[in-house]
Amino acid sequence: MISIIDYQMGNLRSVQKALEHLGESAQFVSDRSGVLGADKLILPGVGAFADAIAELRRRDLIGPIREVIERGTPFLGICLGLQLLFDVSYEDGEHQGLGILRGDVRRFELSAPCKVPHMGWNQVRVLQPCPLLHGIEDGAFFYFVHSYYVTPVDPSVVALQTDYGHPFCSMIARGSLFGTQFHPEKSQRDGLRLLANFAQLPGG
Repeated sequence: MISIIDYQMGNLRSVQKALEHLGESAQFVSDRSGVLGADKLILPGVGAFADAIAELRRRDLIGPIREVIERGTPFLGICLGLQLLFDVSYEDGEHQGLGILRGDVRRFELSAPCKVPHMGWNQVRVLQPCPLLHGIEDGAFFYFVHSYYVTPVDPSVVALQTDYGHPFCSMIARGSLFGTQFHPEKSQRDGLRLLANFAQLPGG
């Protein structure tokens, strides 16, 4: 069973529907015990970083999320769910994140013809292999909707890179911890393949 963290900040149902399309069972969890009891955990996210981290704090989920990641439970952050893993975001001020990965979250500062937000299909370049990329070719296209991007301190965690005005990290992988800036649930065949690979990981 895959658990999806429900903190009122993500397109939860689309993630669940994508997993169900793959024949996987997926449930929503919204409290400490639900997160701690997960075999595999997904943190989706759409919206503002400050609101999201405040809601996780209000629900007392920050400690449990850190705990399940530290003990090796397979974890996937999607879009804002990836950004929340880092130390700090500079979206509308300065806001502390979960601090699981060193680095920050910055806004695109781009000139024409690139527009912000970065929205639509874009290619990824594989920088390091990881289990979630099995069967996905270098140069595959995924669907993006975001104005901010992560800048990891440790380059070894960058699994995929995408170019939009300049290269940026579009996926991280460290052990059983993964995060995508794109939306796999909206990325058709390759997105479903990535989610299927996640579902097939041994539970934690």
